[in-house]
Amino acid sequence: MTEEAVKNKIYAIKTTAKQERTVVDNIIKALEDHDEINVVAVMAPDELKGYVLVESPDPIARIEQLREMVPNARTVVKGETSFHEVEHFLEPKPVVSGIDEGTIVELIAGPFKGEKAIVKRVDTSKEEITVELYESMVPIPITVRGDNVRVIDKMAED
Repeated sequence: MTEEAVKNKIYAIKTTAKQERTVVDNIIKALEDHDEINVVAVMAPDELKGYVLVESPDPIARIEQLREMVPNARTVVKGETSFHEVEHFLEPKPVVSGIDEGTIVELIAGPFKGEKAIVKRVDTSKEEITVELYESMVPIPITVRGDNVRVIDKMAED
């Protein structure tokens, strides 16, 4: 870790529900007009609902000033977060993590968009899953990318 990275602190900003990406965009826009606020990185991990992480060498008062300029940014969480607490957000997760055989999913892209299906096989190396449509008369296996489905129910097949 560089000496500069040690000086930086990570602050968590609480946001309005489901507005994390908007808050990140608005922080970036606010920083364009305010050179006195020094921000190194802004991040909104999917697993951290309702929060945006900001890395900066500035004190918390400066981050509070930034928060006031950004719509949907509620409060700056008191204290700073250590790099150790957030480093797991920086590692990419496989798209198919959390999807197992027997899981019920909804297809969110492709020709079967909106259809519900049951997972028959998971290929983590290719990040693909094979599903069978729920309401189909003839069970036809369909292979789709892991990011083309949304998990509906984690119940396993009996």
